[in-house]
Amino acid sequence: MDAYALQRSWDQVTTFGDQVPLYFYSHLFVSHPEVRTMFPLSMSNQRDKFVGALGRIVSHADQIERDATFLQHLGRDHRKYAVIAEHYDVVGASLCATLMHFLGPEWDEELAAHWTAAYQVVARIMVEAAEMSSEASPDWWEAEVISAERRTMDLTLLTVRPHSPFQFRPGQSVSMEIPQRPRQWRYFSPANAPRSDGSIDLHVQQIDGGQVSPAVVRSLKAGDTVKLGAPVGERLTRREGDPRDLLLVAGGTGLAPLLAVLEQIDNEWQRTGIGPLVHLLHGVRMPWHLYDRPRLRQLAQTRPWFEYTEVVSDDSSYPGTRGKVGTVAARQTLSGRTAMVCGGPQMVAHTLEQLAAAGLPPEYVKYEHFYYAAAGEHAVGPALPPGQETPSDDQQAPPRIAVPESALDSGRGLPAPDARSRRSHGLRIPRSAG
Repeated sequence: MDAYALQRSWDQVTTFGDQVPLYFYSHLFVSHPEVRTMFPLSMSNQRDKFVGALGRIVSHADQIERDATFLQHLGRDHRKYAVIAEHYDVVGASLCATLMHFLGPEWDEELAAHWTAAYQVVARIMVEAAEMSSEASPDWWEAEVISAERRTMDLTLLTVRPHSPFQFRPGQSVSMEIPQRPRQWRYFSPANAPRSDGSIDLHVQQIDGGQVSPAVVRSLKAGDTVKLGAPVGERLTRREGDPRDLLLVAGGTGLAPLLAVLEQIDNEWQRTGIGPLVHLLHGVRMPWHLYDRPRLRQLAQTRPWFEYTEVVSDDSSYPGTRGKVGTVAARQTLSGRTAMVCGGPQMVAHTLEQLAAAGLPPEYVKYEHFYYAAAGEHAVGPALPPGQETPSDDQQAPPRIAVPESALDSGRGLPAPDARSRRSHGLRIPRSAG
């Protein structure tokens, strides 16, 4: 296949804007109405996902065979939508029909051959990954809601327990479907390390106008049954026993996966008496958004290896540290540390910029990198060419990289660099697992 020809033709097609996904899904549903039930009722944001995901594939067409990780995950992830191998033929036909419609006479035999070759590679990688994973795990896990605690006016701490073993690593994310919103999956990050009882804490922030998060916050209750998809993401995870010190930088509910990493480290300290030093900075706009403050303050008082800093950006009366959390993070001791960054896209972009300017090498900065920059809420559904493993767009975590934020950056109250002297303290028919 000719990667340049693919990119050039796709660039030309995207000049037609929203007409492209509208035509694609219309062709798909008219020619194969049986697949319509696999998608959310509202398709407006799903159409955005189609364009974003396909653009990502095309822009990396020359690397598909060498780096198949992205497509392999998508293949595994699409199992929860009841995608089977035959669906790839259906979608491939609608994709070619869409390209032919918008490219007109430029859609000749040679270009069609390049697109066909590319799609064959994509479909093969995804189907193989789905088939392989189906031998070891279910398409989804059913889980019981144990509790739903309203922590703030717009945030709920949800605890669920899968009916069967569910393995994940601290720092990963899982997708969830609630009974009140069928076929609308959202990604959330467990806020705890794996527990012996299997329970998982999820931080759910209500987003105005969202389709799922208001239902989670207002309606989900103990005793309800939800579905969980397979855990995803590796960039916010750490190797068990890794001694390298950490700077954890969280924005809003981006705190959740970093709490899981923190709990992992706490377990290591208690079990072995050794571990890394950890400094957690939690940035919020207003002080009442510091929803886990009591717990984190207590940990800082009882764990000599742990330091906690609260950072508030938009309240000029706040007596503590004020400003952007990325600015505060860049003023800490960075040498010998790995930074983990999680939050909204603007917060992440600004923090990465500040850490780079402060001299922290990029190989020591970890953040979850999703390939679709979300804007607003997106209803997640299957989309082949592959949809996107977009984290909850009702939710702020994990982050998507976007433009730097424009929040207040006040230098008042910035702490001195943190001390380092405390080292001495040591694709098949879906089946439920439920």
